[in-house]
Amino acid sequence: MENWYCRSTGTARGVLIVALLAVSFAACKGQSGKLSFSGSQPTPQPNVSSSTIAQNSYADVVSRVSPAVVTVHSTERGRTAQQFPFSNDPFFRDFFGDRAPQQQTPRRVQGIGSGVIVSSDGYVLTNHHVVDGAIEIRVETTDNRTFVAKLVGSDRPSDLAVLKIEARDLPVLTLGDSDKVRVGDIVLAVGNPLGIGQTVTAGIISAKGRATGLSDGSFEDFLQTDASINRGNSGGALVNTSGELIGVNSQILSPSGGSIGIGFAIPSNMSRMVMDQLVKTGKVRRGMIGVTIQSITHDLAASLNLPAARGALVSSVSPNGPGEKAGIKSGDVIIAINDQTIIDSNTLRNIVASTTPGTSVSVTFLRDGREQKVNVILAELPAQQAQRSDDDGSGGSPSVGKFGLTLEPLTAELASRLGLSAADRGLVVTKVEPGGSGAEAGIREGDLIQEVNRQPVRTIADFTAAQQRSGTRPALMLVRRREATIYLTLRPAP
Repeated sequence: MENWYCRSTGTARGVLIVALLAVSFAACKGQSGKLSFSGSQPTPQPNVSSSTIAQNSYADVVSRVSPAVVTVHSTERGRTAQQFPFSNDPFFRDFFGDRAPQQQTPRRVQGIGSGVIVSSDGYVLTNHHVVDGAIEIRVETTDNRTFVAKLVGSDRPSDLAVLKIEARDLPVLTLGDSDKVRVGDIVLAVGNPLGIGQTVTAGIISAKGRATGLSDGSFEDFLQTDASINRGNSGGALVNTSGELIGVNSQILSPSGGSIGIGFAIPSNMSRMVMDQLVKTGKVRRGMIGVTIQSITHDLAASLNLPAARGALVSSVSPNGPGEKAGIKSGDVIIAINDQTIIDSNTLRNIVASTTPGTSVSVTFLRDGREQKVNVILAELPAQQAQRSDDDGSGGSPSVGKFGLTLEPLTAELASRLGLSAADRGLVVTKVEPGGSGAEAGIREGDLIQEVNRQPVRTIADFTAAQQRSGTRPALMLVRRREATIYLTLRPAP
């Protein structure tokens, strides 16, 4: 399966028309098979109360919403391969004269997406990937007016951008509270799929808090929906039955690029936070604790004696960072921020990132089974670091004998070869047997195992003893991998 952005280049209209004709024919053909009842057989009546009868039309909602959803046309400077790389060389010009092949002028590439008018004076919310690299942006409204748009600001980590057009008294969409959205709520998706014109589709909220990793991958908290979304829907509206904007359509999951009922929208609350900052300053500032985190797996939960696989495990702490100053240590499990429950590392990242740098937040964490709480004054996350900071330790092909690992004590020579500090201590993984317990744990060649069950390991005997003390529970290992420090769990060998 592949992820695809919902942006269209508008190049397949002919194929689309043929497909639409085929669908129309199939629909007409399907009408010939009608269900009938004889006179002696009464028509069954559904046993439902009037309060449970489904709404049979959303036309009123659509009529209010659709004027505020626009089409965004972007023009990018395309690249043309050089036909003759030496055409400008004087020697070859003298040889060929005017017949020397010339490099063609790069053609411009046209893209199409959607957008949402969020203010009557012309601010338009769309996706970053719809306008990324554009040298010209035009916005087309439903009453067939076209405006040249100015890019106010664009934020790659959230895949959001804000445009401005010179117009007044425009129809707008009110941003709803996406935190109140529930799985099962009916939603409508409005946009311009494949450039065929504004289209409305209906579905439900299929899930919340999804992360696809397709965009920058930094701050994802998608609403998942089965409302049909296709290329060109990017930046369009996902609205509830009250006509409120609860999401900005952004991505689909599909093997072919067409809708299969798995679409993703950026929640309105995240959109509001990013949009407000882009309008005010043209950029987004995000908070930072200064820790590297990873999600809790079931094995990690067992190793840490946690009641459930919830929270975010601190795998390393930045020196002199806000977290270290507040007393947070590697191995702590953060379970709440300002009393808001942390489900996983993605939840923690989004909450912290949406908080203004300099703000004091209350961080609740578990250490050795005891709950503790500290106040942390958030620093500002550097723009170049606005990317995933967690590592779940999956992948790789990581035993001493029965674990399928070959380990060696860290020497000065090994440290130099692996780019480690002379002050580092532990066991270096020099070989990993495929299919062994170590490989299944995610251990890789070159990893430095520093601790097993919170105990430093310097020799093979240290490792074996610490592992045996785990009994039937997975052993918790602190592993240094290049510049990162992560926790992995090693199951007892059979």
